[in-house]
Amino acid sequence: MKFYTFRTGIYDLVIFDQGIRGYANFGPPLSFVKGNWQALGSGFSLLGDHFSPILVLLAPLYLVHDGPETLVVAQAALLALAVVPFWVYVRRALGVGSAYALAVAYVLSWPVAEAVNFHFHEYAFVPLVTAVLFERLQAGRRWHALAAAGVLLLVKEDMALFVAGLGAGLTLVREWRRFGCVMLAGGVGFLLLVTSVIMPMSGAEPGRYWYYSRWGDGPVEAVGHLISRPLMIPEVLATPDTKLWTLLLLFAPLCFLSLLSPCVMAPLVLLAERMFATDPGAAGWWGTRYHYNAAIVMALFCAAVDGAVRLRRSRRFHLSWAAVSALVAVVLVPSFAFGNLLSPGWYAAGPRSAAATEAVRRIPDGVLVEAANAVGPSLSGRTRVVAWAAKTAARPERAAWILADLRDKQPHFTSVQDQAADVEALRGRGYREVFSRDGYVVLFGQGGSGGGGAED
Repeated sequence: MKFYTFRTGIYDLVIFDQGIRGYANFGPPLSFVKGNWQALGSGFSLLGDHFSPILVLLAPLYLVHDGPETLVVAQAALLALAVVPFWVYVRRALGVGSAYALAVAYVLSWPVAEAVNFHFHEYAFVPLVTAVLFERLQAGRRWHALAAAGVLLLVKEDMALFVAGLGAGLTLVREWRRFGCVMLAGGVGFLLLVTSVIMPMSGAEPGRYWYYSRWGDGPVEAVGHLISRPLMIPEVLATPDTKLWTLLLLFAPLCFLSLLSPCVMAPLVLLAERMFATDPGAAGWWGTRYHYNAAIVMALFCAAVDGAVRLRRSRRFHLSWAAVSALVAVVLVPSFAFGNLLSPGWYAAGPRSAAATEAVRRIPDGVLVEAANAVGPSLSGRTRVVAWAAKTAARPERAAWILADLRDKQPHFTSVQDQAADVEALRGRGYREVFSRDGYVVLFGQGGSGGGGAED
C-alpha cells in the first residue's frame, strides 16, 4: 500500500533494488544511488557499503517480478517465517500455550512493526536465522548452530559482533564453554577479515560509519578510552535520553527476563554498537524507528525464554508471563507503525498521488533520472535512479532527466526553497519542462548525462 501511494523512498528501497537486480543479472550488486557521489550514473558495490552477500538469495525472486515491490513482500515473509522456529523453541522450553502467546508477542512487537514500515533492509533475515540458531542450540545440535551462525555472518558485517557476543555468553555456561569460545573467536576474526580485507576490495572507505568521535578516531583508541574513562559510559548511554527510552521499550515488554540469560550478550553487543555512538549522524541508531531493532528482537525474545526457564517456576507462571508479554505487544500496537493499519485514512492515496503517477509516466524507460525521494521507487524497475541533488563542485554533472518535488523537503537539500532554486537553475541551463502539476516537475535537458528521447 505504501509503495503504490508514494510513501516509500529511495533510501533504502531503491538502493537494495538496484543491488539485487545486479545479482539477478549475474553481475555485481551495484547501486547507482550509492555511486552517485563518486560520479553521476556510476555504480557502487553494496559489498563495499555493507557486507551482505545473503542478498543474493533474493535474486531468483526477480524472475517473478523485477521491481522493488518484490523486496517489500520478501521482507514481510522473512519476518513472519521467524515465528515457526521460534514457536518450536518456546514450546520445547515452556509449553504450547506459552509458544502461541509469545508468537503473538513477537509478530506484533514494535521492532517488527518499524522494520516493516521501513520498506526493506538486510536485517529482515536476522529474526529467522536467529530463531533457527537458538532452536538448534536448545536441541543440542552444535554443527547446525554453527551453520546458522555462519549464515548470520553473511547478513551484515556487524552480525559478527552478535555472533561473538553470543559466544561470550555461552562461555559462562559450563557445558557450552568450548563451543562459546569457538563462536567468540570466529565472530571477532570474521569481523576483522571483512572490515580490513574484503570490504576495502569492494570500495569501502575507512571510517565511513564512524560515529564515535568522543571516544576517539578509531576502534583501538575508542576501546582504550572506554577502559580509561569509565565514568563517561553512563553519560553517553543517557545522552540523549532517547537511548534510555529505547532500552526500556526493548526490555520491559519481556519483563526484563532477557537479562537473566547469558545469551543476552548477543543483542547487548549490537545495542552497545548503537548506544555508545556520540555523533548526530547516528541519531537514527538510538530511537525506535527504522529497522535497527529488528536485528535484536528475536534474540531478546529467545533470551527471555531462557531466562524464564532459569527461574525454575511452574508452567502456570510461564504461561502468565507469556500472556502478559502478548498483552503488552497488543497495547503498544497503536503507538507504533502497525497502528497505521487501524486508521482508514492510511489506506487512501494522498492528494498528490495522481500527479506523482503522471510524472513517473513521463520518464522514458532505461534512462538515468534524478528523482525525488518518494517517486524514486516507482521508477527503479525500469530506469537508473539516483537521488535528486543540486550541482556541486565534486559532482558538477546532472542527469538528462529530473523529476523534482517542490512541496516536500528532499534528503539532499536544506530547504524547499533550495529545491525551487535548483529547478530554476536547470531551466537556465536549457532544461525543458515536460510536466508540472501539484509540485512535481519533470525536466529534460539535452546536455545532461544518461538521457533518452523526450516524451511529448
